[in-house]
Amino acid sequence: MKFIFVHIISLLISTQLFSQSAYWQQKADYTIDVELNTTNHQLKGKQSLVYHNASPDSLNRVFYHLYFNAFQPGSEMDERSRNILDPDRRVRDRIFHLKENEIGFQKIHSLTLNTEPCSFKVVGTILEVVLPRAIKPGETVRFDMEFTSQVPVQIRRSGRHNMEGIEYTMTQWYPKIAMYDKDGWHANPYIGREFYSNFGDYKVNIQAPANYVIGGTGLNTVKNIDNNQKLWRFEADNVHDFAWAADPDYQHDSLVIEGLTTLHFYYQTDTLAQQWKDIQEDVKRLFEIMSEKFGKYPYPQFSVIQGGDGGMEYPMCTMIRGYGDYKGKLALIAHEAFHNWYYGILASNEFRYPWMDEGFTSYAEEVVLHTLYGESDKPLMTNQMRTYTYYASQDWEVPMSTPADFYERNSAYGINSYVKGSLFLHHLNYIVGQSDFEKIMLRYFDEWKFKHPTPWDFLRVAERTSGMELDWYLEQWLYTTHHINYSIDSLESRKKETFVRLRKLGEMPMPIDLEVELTDGTLHHYHIPIPLTRKVKAAENTSIQVLDAWHWTRPVYDFTLPFAQKKIKRIEIDSSKRMADVDRGDNVWPTKP
Repeated sequence: MKFIFVHIISLLISTQLFSQSAYWQQKADYTIDVELNTTNHQLKGKQSLVYHNASPDSLNRVFYHLYFNAFQPGSEMDERSRNILDPDRRVRDRIFHLKENEIGFQKIHSLTLNTEPCSFKVVGTILEVVLPRAIKPGETVRFDMEFTSQVPVQIRRSGRHNMEGIEYTMTQWYPKIAMYDKDGWHANPYIGREFYSNFGDYKVNIQAPANYVIGGTGLNTVKNIDNNQKLWRFEADNVHDFAWAADPDYQHDSLVIEGLTTLHFYYQTDTLAQQWKDIQEDVKRLFEIMSEKFGKYPYPQFSVIQGGDGGMEYPMCTMIRGYGDYKGKLALIAHEAFHNWYYGILASNEFRYPWMDEGFTSYAEEVVLHTLYGESDKPLMTNQMRTYTYYASQDWEVPMSTPADFYERNSAYGINSYVKGSLFLHHLNYIVGQSDFEKIMLRYFDEWKFKHPTPWDFLRVAERTSGMELDWYLEQWLYTTHHINYSIDSLESRKKETFVRLRKLGEMPMPIDLEVELTDGTLHHYHIPIPLTRKVKAAENTSIQVLDAWHWTRPVYDFTLPFAQKKIKRIEIDSSKRMADVDRGDNVWPTKP
């Protein structure tokens, strides 16, 4: 009897532990009604938020983001921009000089939980809310809010009257509940960088002057209220944000991608109107290639909207500048559109892991553009390699694990997020091989879409797909500033053979692909695995020969080629150029000038 009782208690404890470790995520469904006053540039709004607490925790308080409050003199964004070593040229001290009628603000007039009043206070860009009662695990509740917002003059991303003359770019524009996950609340103040939000369904009704055209997230319908006003109704399911833009001069075009989605284009006709027309077929092709290589786009529409502030991504839409040459604009659209995969659908915590969005998006952009332009045979990431090599030589290099808002330099943030983030995938391609890599990217998208994966979730997909152990790689590239540096140290002729010594000069271990070209033009390929992977990658070349493993603790590696040295024209480490070796000059024998 005692054994049975102990067994039951153990079973209950193990079941509880399993349920606590099982994946869960919150859901936030918004209904927002706003009136846009184009005279004082203010929004009068009501918001109903249905919040689903899927966590195992009781929540006694919640937090909302009030992003517009960042655009006020003395805000945290303003202070940071005026004190960081290399401020964003678009921001600098511009917030500090905003006048009262140019600033942004969000004022909360009332907030209830299931009709019970909540107590709250505004702390910068965060609304701290104490609930009248706890939200229990598994419970669904409703918050009702009334608010007024003032749209700031556009400084960064959101605002009015930007340099290209767009009236309203409405991003980060409504009070948005903060993210709660297994690590607790993420009520990060808006310093100017990344976002992390709950998936949910949005119903947004925007009343605006009748002469305005509005585009944004989701599907929309419009109806006349009277001679001077129209009501735009938007619906978007399973997204984690909602953005829109409004201008009386917008031209609106649409293009159907059969079996995939519908593209929409909103632009001013005085900004290269023919270029906007010409580019639409290429954008269609971008979506087709991206869906084939990295996962099928799941939403019913995508809008390319002239927003005038560089480029910025939002679910089902992007805001981009109107001017620029054709190729540059297409690359910008590609990058911002592909964010819908890694920012929009695979919605990782960008505060902690901005490289999972920016880096993955940058890599996909390069792959897809190479395919579009028929350049698939050209090496990828050449510019990124050069930038990283420069960065690796600087004393201000910091680990890629640095949280987004806590970089001392914007340039370090940019290189880590965009460059090292994209090289993370480029290296993985090299380590596991092209075939398994392509499977990894598709499987990652399919298994984690509409969730919030961490680096370790991605790693487990890569490990299950490739059969390799890869934690060493993630740890080295993410948490350290260790560098890859291998060299062909020496060759020694031994009659009909050649003794070769390779040297590991950097701290970071990697498997080695070696190409040997003979004087008669024949190529021979060798692969030197590292035991850390516990498996040798699938052959990428029919003539490849696998040599003995190179343990990372050994500074040199010796092997013998079955050719006389005089018959060897060239030996090269990583001829595919997928490894970010900080000194490629010694990767080739004979050494190039």
